[in-house]
Amino acid sequence: MGQPDLFAKRTFAEETERLTRGAITWQDPPEIRLEKVQCDGLLLIHRPALLVELAAPWPEARGHEEVMVELKLAGDHVDRKAIERALLRRQARQLQRVEEQEEPPPWAGHEPLWLVAPHVPEWLRRVYAPKRFAPGCYRVDPLGHCVLWVAANELPLRDELIAFLVARSGRALDEFGRWVAGRRPIEWVLAMLEYLAMSATTREELLWTFGKAEDPEVEARRQRILEVLLEASPQVQERLIEKGIEKGIGKGRLAEARAALRRVFARRQLALSPVEDARIEACVELATLERWHDQAITATSVFEALQ
Repeated sequence: MGQPDLFAKRTFAEETERLTRGAITWQDPPEIRLEKVQCDGLLLIHRPALLVELAAPWPEARGHEEVMVELKLAGDHVDRKAIERALLRRQARQLQRVEEQEEPPPWAGHEPLWLVAPHVPEWLRRVYAPKRFAPGCYRVDPLGHCVLWVAANELPLRDELIAFLVARSGRALDEFGRWVAGRRPIEWVLAMLEYLAMSATTREELLWTFGKAEDPEVEARRQRILEVLLEASPQVQERLIEKGIEKGIGKGRLAEARAALRRVFARRQLALSPVEDARIEACVELATLERWHDQAITATSVFEALQ
């Protein structure tokens, strides 16, 4: 499982209980004995009455003890094969729950399955005609009882839906990133920027947002972000050090070239006007300064030398 998937699962695990005010908690699922048939996670329902006030799909968990969740993030397969595998995992978990009921009557329910992805794939719309019952929420009854498809790109930007919204893609993901940045801790935002496939423009915009104000607290946050990023990436640290050294060497060589040029003018008693001296100081091209130096040795005036 890749880092984006782990980040999405971790967000569900850390946020579900808080977002639902204790109505639902996340649990890593047990491995089902069928080689390795394991879903992304289970939502355990503790206080279903609290779900009524939350945005869909949360209220759909009422009436169930648990809900199986399959996360399909940007770039993941959402073709027929991927969905059939998800349905197989659902059926395996349903069988496992039936077998866990040692005393009759056996569990007679159906394992709910929520498939969370950026959008509803075209093939699914064409073949199964999923029924939309809330923004971004669809029932896919032909695939089995209690199967829901959650299209994260269509969900409203609401705090209780953050766990689902991390599955967004494209512009919708950029929009989510800008919206959520001020609502979550810095460490979470940094993880989001690292693991989710946002545009480079949005990623840079969000990183710089932390340092726009002159407020000392904001500046401290910005410095903390830089520290975390550097600690997490030794390679970046090395590149920055190398660039800093190169930049320092470059500045030193420019300063030496300007000083040498001015000495030539002084020895030849060619006085620099304030404008000409400023022009030398403003030059940041070593080759130009060296050319001016060579010309100053024989030139009859400063004007001639600086051509």
